[in-house]
Amino acid sequence: MSATTPLRILCLHGYRQNAVSFREKTGALRKLLKNRVELVYITAPHEVPCQVDNSQDSGKAPVSSGENPRGWWFSDAQQRSFSAGQECDASLGLEESVEVVRSAVQEQGPFDGILGFSQGAAMVAMLIAMQERSLEPVLSFRFAVIVSGFRSACVQHARFYDDPVAMPTLHVFGEEDAVIPIQMSRDLLTVFKEPDVLTHSRGHFVPATSAHKPVYLNFFQRFQKQT
Repeated sequence: MSATTPLRILCLHGYRQNAVSFREKTGALRKLLKNRVELVYITAPHEVPCQVDNSQDSGKAPVSSGENPRGWWFSDAQQRSFSAGQECDASLGLEESVEVVRSAVQEQGPFDGILGFSQGAAMVAMLIAMQERSLEPVLSFRFAVIVSGFRSACVQHARFYDDPVAMPTLHVFGEEDAVIPIQMSRDLLTVFKEPDVLTHSRGHFVPATSAHKPVYLNFFQRFQKQT
């Protein structure tokens, strides 16, 4: 009887999170997909100043320095802060974050897919646009999962949304998300040619109940190999 080789998925956390905290927050997802996927978590390179509370992912009071809050880029370069809806001409830190992903692929890969949450999801959308345009030869993801994603409001990033993305994607967002309103996630869908969509009735988190399991499994089964 043939066995299914688990898919390896690189995971990008949200703003003010890190690899450890995101792994904890996605414990239910890991349990839901046990033996089918292996989730590998990495931490963004930029420290978020703890006295600034422009959280777009935690919805909580400022975290302690011991929790090591990180971000993939800043929409306000001077304040070193981020807000998903903040328009800016130029961001700070995206290039360093691309390098972190590139290094993770080279050192911990290969990966079948990539998953991102909130700011990490917006980062994933830009990364796969780079991959499809052959701007990042190291990247070779076959699919992406984008949870509470959105288009970056930075003018510098607008080029990533010019051409339709053909890569298979699963977009997950909540009807009651107060951090990344559902319309922001819907606006991102138009960048992709044939996006799969999973909506849930709650807020800003990665859903992983038995009701969501068939959607995840149906999507992942398209890419799993038999051994």
